[in-house]
Amino acid sequence: MSNLASGLPVGRGLLYLIITGAAWGTAGAAACLVYRTSDMGAFGLSFWRCALGLLLLLAGRGLRPRVRPSCGAPLARRAGRVLATGLGLAVFQTAYFAAVESTGLAVATVVTLGAGPVLIALGARLLLGERLGAGGASAVAGALAGLAVLTFGGSAATVRPAGVLLALVSAAGYGAMTLLTRWWGRGGGADACDTTAGAFAVTALCLLPFALHEGLLPHTAHPARLLWLVLYIAAVPTALAYALYFAGAAVVRSATVSVIMLLEPVTAAVLAVALLGEPLTATTVAGTLLLLGAVAGLAVSEARGAGHRDSLPV
Repeated sequence: MSNLASGLPVGRGLLYLIITGAAWGTAGAAACLVYRTSDMGAFGLSFWRCALGLLLLLAGRGLRPRVRPSCGAPLARRAGRVLATGLGLAVFQTAYFAAVESTGLAVATVVTLGAGPVLIALGARLLLGERLGAGGASAVAGALAGLAVLTFGGSAATVRPAGVLLALVSAAGYGAMTLLTRWWGRGGGADACDTTAGAFAVTALCLLPFALHEGLLPHTAHPARLLWLVLYIAAVPTALAYALYFAGAAVVRSATVSVIMLLEPVTAAVLAVALLGEPLTATTVAGTLLLLGAVAGLAVSEARGAGHRDSLPV
């Protein structure tokens, strides 16, 4: 099965999203190591992530065979897409890095990727006409319960409300970016590489003044280690992962995208405990299970809805 608007098979889109989820799960751990290695802040890290990621994307695009541009959306509409995506990306990743610095990798990632699908499901119902249903409503309630347990049930040493709030802001940026990508994917005519490169350029320009104020060049006793970490963040969970994400999200339903992205909090949680030594309390586990269970409920609701639609006579 393929999406006629974009030409990308849905199966390949799903594979792209799986790779994206696993790659994104490593970004927070790398950010934690950056914070431990230097005094770089969230704005500086986000700026370098996008600026270097943009350079890598442009270099990769130069190696692609030249394709004659098709008559797609007008220039003003394409520019609007890039601007909106870049702003959403700036909010998403900067607030996420700040949340990681504030409340730790595991909690920040779980809240961001747990609240994100809920916001996406509600937005898809309001903006894209995708039905929420009883299963979706239950999933929303479960996600809110999990968020409450994480926020109010944990100790101040493991869960900080300010970090949770930053993670919710990140989830809002992620949700807006996903919904817009899916909306534009319905009409086709969007090149994933061009969209990603343009979004990175907008994000880098938006973040530059804040990064300059924060300190663009950090102090570190291990410059080589810091350079490798920043280059990894720019290359794998940024240039590669976002190009795959925008391509896959344009042909896969929004709720399904949210479910696949569960790979990110799972990967991040494992790295947080095994690599970074973050504590894993009972309330953190309970809140995490509620959030991930809620998103799994969205997956079941999505699968049933898709099966019902496929069985209807055309």
